[in-house]
Amino acid sequence: MTQSNRVMRSNCPTAWLRLDPLTRLVRCAKFFLAGVLLSAGFGPVAQGHALEPAYLELRQIDHDLYAIVWKKPLVGNAPMAIAALLPEQCAPREEGQLVWDGSAFLARWTATCSGGLEGGTIRISGLENTATDALVRFDVGGVTGTQRLTPSSTSFTVPSQPNRLEVVRTYFFFGMEHILLGVDHLLFVLALLLLVGGVRRILATVTAFTVAHSITLAGATLGWVHVPGPPIEAAIALSIAFVAAEILRRRQGHAGLTERYPWIVAFTFGLLHGFGFASALASVGLPPKEIPAALLFFNVGVEAGQLLFIVGVYAIHRLLRWLMQRVNVPLPHWASAIPPYAIGGLAFFWVFQRTGAFFP
Repeated sequence: MTQSNRVMRSNCPTAWLRLDPLTRLVRCAKFFLAGVLLSAGFGPVAQGHALEPAYLELRQIDHDLYAIVWKKPLVGNAPMAIAALLPEQCAPREEGQLVWDGSAFLARWTATCSGGLEGGTIRISGLENTATDALVRFDVGGVTGTQRLTPSSTSFTVPSQPNRLEVVRTYFFFGMEHILLGVDHLLFVLALLLLVGGVRRILATVTAFTVAHSITLAGATLGWVHVPGPPIEAAIALSIAFVAAEILRRRQGHAGLTERYPWIVAFTFGLLHGFGFASALASVGLPPKEIPAALLFFNVGVEAGQLLFIVGVYAIHRLLRWLMQRVNVPLPHWASAIPPYAIGGLAFFWVFQRTGAFFP
C-alpha cells in the first residue's frame, strides 16, 4: 500500500455516525449535486420511471352501445398529444373533456357503434410520434381481450373470438418494458451487483429480491395490501441511496450490512420495489377473466428484463476489463468512487423530488 493510500485510509471514518456534522453535510451535498447534474443531463431519466402507457377500455353495455374510458399520460404540464379513434361507424369517435385524476388525464364517454365493434379498427392517433405504448382492453359481445399498441403499430382490429395468447404476450412485454425503462429499479439492481461478489452470492441476492417483489406485486395488485404511492416511491429512492452508501463503506475498508447479508437487504427492499411494480400495473389494470395469466406473465416479463439487464452489465464489465488489459493502463484510485456517487446522487435527488409529492 502506498503512503498516500495509507494516509487516505487512516483519515477514513469507521462509521457514518462517527462523522462530524460538517462532513455529513458535505457528503450529502455531493450526493445531491451529482443527482442534480445527472437529472439535468439525462432529462426523463431523472424521473426514475418508465413513462406510463396510455390506456383505453371499451365495454359493451347494451346493443351497439359502449362505455369508453381513455387515459393518457402527462407530458410536461399537458396531456400527451395522442387521441383514441373508434371505428367510423361509432359516434362520437373521440374523447370529450379531459379531467386530471392525479396520475393521468381521463375521459369517459358512451359511443353508439352501428353493427357493433367486432371487426372494427381501433387506432391511437399520434402514438407514432411518442416513445410510449397504449394498452387497449375490450369486452365486446362476450369476448374479452387486451391489445398492446406501440409507436410502430398504432391500430388493431377488434376480434370476434377470444385470444388468451394475446393477453400473455401483452403483459409479458409490458412487464419487460417497465423494468428496462424503470431507471430506479435498474439502479438498485446495479448497486447490488457492484457490492456483492461471487456467482453464488449474486444468485442468492437476486433470488431474494425477486421473491420479495413478487409477493408485494401480487398482494397489492389483488387488493390484499394497500399502501400509498408517494411514500413508497420515496422509500424506493432511499433504498438505492442506502446501497450506494454501502459501496462507499466497502471502498473505505468497512463491510456493511449489505455486503455481509445481501439477501436480507435485497429481500427487505424488494418488498418496496414490488409495490412500485404494482403501481405501474394498476395504471392499466388486469383483464377480469384473465387475472392469473396477466399477473403471472407481467411478473415473468419483469424477471426476464431484469435478467437481460444483469447479463448486459456483466458483458460490459468483461469488455471493459479486456480493453484495460489490452491498453495496459490501470484505472486511477478515484475512478471506483464514480459509480456509487453517481447512483447515490441520483437517488438523493429522487428522495427530495418524491418527498415533495407528499404535499399538493
